[in-house]
Amino acid sequence: MSRRSAGDGPGTFALLAGGGTAGHLLPGLAVAEALVAAGHDRREIHVVGAERGPESTLVPAAGFTVDVLPGRGIQRRLTPANVGAVIDLLRALWRGIGLVRRHRPAVVVVLGGYASFACGLGAVLLRRPLVLLEQNRKAGAVNRLLRRFATASAVSFPGTDLPRATVTGNPLRPEIRAVAEHPDPKAAREQLDLPQDRTVVAVFAGSLGSRRINTAVRGVVERWADRHDLAVRHVVGRRDHDEFVADLPTLPDDGIAYQVVAYEDRMHLLLDAADLAVTRSGGSVFELMATGVPAVLVPLPIATRDHQTANARAVEATGGAVVIADADLDVDRLEAALAELLADPGALAARSVAMRAAATVDAAERAAEVVEAAARG
Repeated sequence: MSRRSAGDGPGTFALLAGGGTAGHLLPGLAVAEALVAAGHDRREIHVVGAERGPESTLVPAAGFTVDVLPGRGIQRRLTPANVGAVIDLLRALWRGIGLVRRHRPAVVVVLGGYASFACGLGAVLLRRPLVLLEQNRKAGAVNRLLRRFATASAVSFPGTDLPRATVTGNPLRPEIRAVAEHPDPKAAREQLDLPQDRTVVAVFAGSLGSRRINTAVRGVVERWADRHDLAVRHVVGRRDHDEFVADLPTLPDDGIAYQVVAYEDRMHLLLDAADLAVTRSGGSVFELMATGVPAVLVPLPIATRDHQTANARAVEATGGAVVIADADLDVDRLEAALAELLADPGALAARSVAMRAAATVDAAERAAEVVEAAARG
């Protein structure tokens, strides 16, 4: 699909390619907004994303034009579904290269995800400057395939395995940046119906959630049912929500405050309200750092190249997080980690300061400068 035909309005300055998941797309949109703030017309920025991703709704809502490419993941085993996946990939390659040829952008920015490869290859074939935007400590598959051709890379962590790299941090969503720069935990707690006089623990693990984290957290809540000093807001995920709430523990009215929700569409408020988090360690670690929320990080074990463990260890090194391997997580291990973190409010506050000190709240502007420099040559 296309929201604008070639020739309408000003020429294309930047073609942002990638997405398929919000984790890839939202940092790209943050960079796009930074380019607009730097003086580019919104119509000079075009996004190419995945047909099955959130691009079709999120990009027009942000005021940018978009094309989406067919495609699906190729399974790492022989299966009839891979035939269709290969056909879609070839169609996407043809269309992606054609879009680069049609728009002739001053620079192509690859955001990661399978949808980005076609336009990245188009940039190589048509000799357009190519910038790689990487959210994780270890580069993803597409960025590794394209890295030898990259004009520059904007990376989130020092030591990421991409060439000509500038450490910019991971660009933040505007609403996350707003609470990072102007925190108001009292107002956030009021909007989420969380108590003002308790330590708030936020639990989340993506839109689907994590059964292992959910089980461990429920066990800790049962053991700490009589605590008057804690509140837990538990985002269990859409996949298991109904089953989870059907088996909730019975808690005393005057004990721990425990909220269970399927999905959190006000994550900025939750991070503003929270004193501590239990979560995975994808791109959300930058949101934790920016908002100064210490965390127990449980890396997703099946993440590509185990990049979530690499992310978690980098955050742990700042002093702001504790890492528990997924295979080691159970009620006892989580209870011990949380008890240690909560036992000393001063130490927890110091971890919050460490998280903020490691954050790059202006990552979008830094990445936009890399894009501008690549376009200028």
